[in-house]
Amino acid sequence: MKKLAITAAAAGAGLVALALAPTAAQARPAQPTASLSWSACTDPGLSGLECSSLQVPLDHSKPHGRQITLALSRYKHTGTTGYQGSLLVNPGGPGGTGRDFALRVANGLPAGLKATYDVIGFDPRGVGGSSPSLSCDPNYFQPIRPDYVPTTKALETTWLKKAAGYAKACGSKYGSLLQHMKTTDAVQDMDDIRAALGQKQINYYGASYGTYLGSVYATMYPSHVRRMVLDSNVKPSDVWYDANLEQDKAFEGNINALFAWAAKYDSVYHLGTTQQAVRKVFFDTREKLIKSPAGGVVGGAEFIDTYLVAGYIDLGAYWPYLTNALAQYKAGNSQPLVDAFNLLGATTDDNGYVVYNAVQCSDVKWPKNWNTWRKDNWKLYDQGYQFETWSNAWYNAPCLTWPAKPGKPVDVGHAKGVPPVLLFQATNDAATPFPGGVEMNKRLKGSRLVIEDGGRTHGVVERGNTCIDSKFAAFLTDGTLPANQTHCPRLPEPVPPSSASSATAKAAVAQQFPQALARP
Repeated sequence: MKKLAITAAAAGAGLVALALAPTAAQARPAQPTASLSWSACTDPGLSGLECSSLQVPLDHSKPHGRQITLALSRYKHTGTTGYQGSLLVNPGGPGGTGRDFALRVANGLPAGLKATYDVIGFDPRGVGGSSPSLSCDPNYFQPIRPDYVPTTKALETTWLKKAAGYAKACGSKYGSLLQHMKTTDAVQDMDDIRAALGQKQINYYGASYGTYLGSVYATMYPSHVRRMVLDSNVKPSDVWYDANLEQDKAFEGNINALFAWAAKYDSVYHLGTTQQAVRKVFFDTREKLIKSPAGGVVGGAEFIDTYLVAGYIDLGAYWPYLTNALAQYKAGNSQPLVDAFNLLGATTDDNGYVVYNAVQCSDVKWPKNWNTWRKDNWKLYDQGYQFETWSNAWYNAPCLTWPAKPGKPVDVGHAKGVPPVLLFQATNDAATPFPGGVEMNKRLKGSRLVIEDGGRTHGVVERGNTCIDSKFAAFLTDGTLPANQTHCPRLPEPVPPSSASSATAKAAVAQQFPQALARP
């Protein structure tokens, strides 16, 4: 999924038989031992952390073959007693950078947990500071892009050629390396990190795609898990094609919620007094921008990308900021919309996009017949799911021709000895819809699901919800688990005109989980 989107296997081509994950003993040949040397990070964005690196095999079936390098970070525990080991963290993606995420997570922990855990971040293979760090076409997202909705054959052909060209560029540049970018490769890397840390078991917190990464790790190496928390869960049976289609439905619900919120405050924004009226203004604006891009950079595609974040999070500055930009454009001032695009919609992260594709396109088999994609996406669009559907389709379209052999789906949870896992899920999460949490709860025997009722934010831990955060802290402190399907109330929606400035939005974005399930 462009954002956090996760998807399923080959729709229309028959689902590949589920592969049982190997046991830890069978997973691969014995690995060379390694240790880590830590020193203060030199990157200003990692201030307060220690950094290290670890060499791992490109192909884990050939442990002494070609090596690649993983970049790691550590927030070192502050206490002198009660050490509980390392908490490995991952923000999602696939393709999300993880080293800075260690600082975000550590900063949100109570003092008692900072004292007893090392928080370990890592840039997964191919990502960020890891080597090689992948990039296929840094100009791929350069505005102005073709409109997402392929209302003409020419638009459809343009996007198909664009996506195929990207896949070809990646294949030409990286060749066989792309055969080793699956989730299972990253999971084996995680176990090498555990070994290099000198720990028999690892603690883990993963959000978004990080929930799939963690659940596959628990399936492959159940005895190596001490405590695991999965926040905003991927639906394992939908990886990856079907997951993106389900995302499209959920994002429509959240953008409509934004329209209803704006209508509630029509006295502030003057966009209409009903959800449908505001929706009309929004899509009329998209049509205007297709013909005359704002500031020469915000066309119809860029407009949708800018407002995508509204489907990820409805807390703090986002909804007031984006609604204000729309209202200002309607009133004749396009600059706030251009500013919003530059802040929230502009994408220069080719690295994240390469890895997103490299993982999802090779994890499982995708439909290779464009007619299947065309039929499925037009069906959703015609049913009224018009905000995200075609944007998401083109974001994932490189999978049509991705130059790597697909793997088989992992039967998540099909392993003995998986310890109880703590799951969090908001009922209106769009990037990883609620059924993902329900399915993960069923697959991971003994797990406990905490539900944020009515929540629309993707990634609910450390957002300020005391009901959520207290359960997270209790589990990490001493393993205390709540009753299964415990309910927590959502945080209140914002009230305008608070937080409608770019400066406030930037501060809020800094606290946001990196988005990856469909769009990193």
